[in-house]
Amino acid sequence: MTVNGTVAEGFEPVRDAFAGNFAALGDRGAAVAVYRDGRRVVDLWGGTKHVDGAAGTGGGEPWERGTAQVVRSATKGVAAAVLLLLHQRGELNLDAPVGHHWPEFKAHGKERVLVRHLLNHRAGLPVLDRPLTPGEALDPARGAEAVAAQAPVWEPGADHGYHALTYGWLVDGLVRRVTGRGTGEWIASEIAGPLGLELWLGLPEAEADRVGRAGPVEGPEPSGGLRLRPRRAVTEAYEDPASLTRRAFAAITPFPDQNDPAYRAAALPAANGIATADGLARFYAALIGEVEGAGRAGGGRLFDPATAALARAEESAGPDRVLVVGTRFGLGYMLHGSASPFLSPASFGHPGRGGALGFADPESGIAFGYVTNGFRKTVTADPRAQALVRAVRESLARGA
Repeated sequence: MTVNGTVAEGFEPVRDAFAGNFAALGDRGAAVAVYRDGRRVVDLWGGTKHVDGAAGTGGGEPWERGTAQVVRSATKGVAAAVLLLLHQRGELNLDAPVGHHWPEFKAHGKERVLVRHLLNHRAGLPVLDRPLTPGEALDPARGAEAVAAQAPVWEPGADHGYHALTYGWLVDGLVRRVTGRGTGEWIASEIAGPLGLELWLGLPEAEADRVGRAGPVEGPEPSGGLRLRPRRAVTEAYEDPASLTRRAFAAITPFPDQNDPAYRAAALPAANGIATADGLARFYAALIGEVEGAGRAGGGRLFDPATAALARAEESAGPDRVLVVGTRFGLGYMLHGSASPFLSPASFGHPGRGGALGFADPESGIAFGYVTNGFRKTVTADPRAQALVRAVRESLARGA
């Protein structure tokens, strides 16, 4: 398997780890990009554009530099930036009740849900009593109606649990009421467009051909994340139809085919963002500093220092009511820890179930993006992404 692309001097371990992912960890088609202080230092891709490689389907088509992929929950970190930027601009108060902007949301005691609770996974709304069908889920109005009508399963603010799918309807419902635009539209006009990011929430038809077909792949189990507690506890939580874990991931039943053009064209801020590795890494680079070639005032920096501090200040930590393992969250971002190992305690970002990962590390100036068409069962700490993170750490330790 040929590894394409370039690495700056000192980042050769990342190339080696990327090749190793194909040789030993089950990657079929993937890309990784790393920025340091706003300058791209790693830009690698390889394998096939489509995971299945079926005869007659173009499965053997090579992954190219511009190939994009669904990044699943790595979308959450991009969507979080919308609410934080609205706060930065003075258009949204993080400590205001969500119902201040969204009156219908107040039902069933949710008048106590604050804007920050949507971002730190403390809203108490990780499940729906009646899951949405795929058709309903792709309709932003139906998703918003569902979470507005849902009663919390714990006192808002009192505990935390990963809002795997409801996060998207909560964020989008609020963004629409504050701005009059959907989250995908806002990202396109205020973030992706100005920065030239290859990143979409709601894929335009003109970009459809560049997205690879994804599917499941096998490989070694993770060494962290879901292994932090006895495997039986985690397994039982996912298998029990009554558990918050199972119900949170079943908020859409059955889950849509992620290769369906209609799914990719819709905007689910919790789950179906599409990006190249460079688009994801460049987004995180812009959260913490200026970015090369940004072409806009301020060098393209999105977060001012105060907002960046908010994003990575610990808001939730400890046993997660949904994921079972211990998790740490800032405002919309997972924080460095055993369930989500990044580079340093200052790092913040978000993995995507099955493999994708994007994060920023203000201490080292590193921004990282990894996308793959081979989805694993992992929710956090995917071995392929972690191999690449360790290689970045090794490069920095060597003086890169």
